[in-house]
Amino acid sequence: MKKSAVRHILNRILALMARFSPGATTLRPFLHRLRGVQIQGRVWIGDDVYLENECPECIELHDGCQICVRSILLAHVRGNGRIIIGKDAFLGANCVVVTSPGKTLTIGEGAVVAVSSTISSDVAPYTLVGNDRARPLAAVTVPLTMETKYQAFVAGLRPLRKL
Repeated sequence: MKKSAVRHILNRILALMARFSPGATTLRPFLHRLRGVQIQGRVWIGDDVYLENECPECIELHDGCQICVRSILLAHVRGNGRIIIGKDAFLGANCVVVTSPGKTLTIGEGAVVAVSSTISSDVAPYTLVGNDRARPLAAVTVPLTMETKYQAFVAGLRPLRKL
């Protein structure tokens, strides 16, 4: 469904208000509902959480789910997808949840996503998931400064030996 420019602007204003307003179980969910996010029951939305700007109706939050500070949910990347956060699911701080066009990504009931995790596929109900700790990937021979061209940075990477 095509939205008017006024609706796009209103959704973005409401999104900004929701990101920085108080009320993790009250005002923030209310503002996101006004934007079109499908919220069922009582949810907890932390500070500075980004819920899909372009197509907020592609996000569905079920009763008891919690989304911690600075997490990002993207359901619109070169086309609409859908993200469903199940009943009593928990997303730790700084998580990124992203889905592909035409796909539905579900974080199951009671699932727990560890801090700073990137989720791009379904999470089974009552499962703890998380990314491994950061590990060295390559040696940097050309620092990525403000003046460095990205191609030069990439060309300067040297793979590390596997242990």
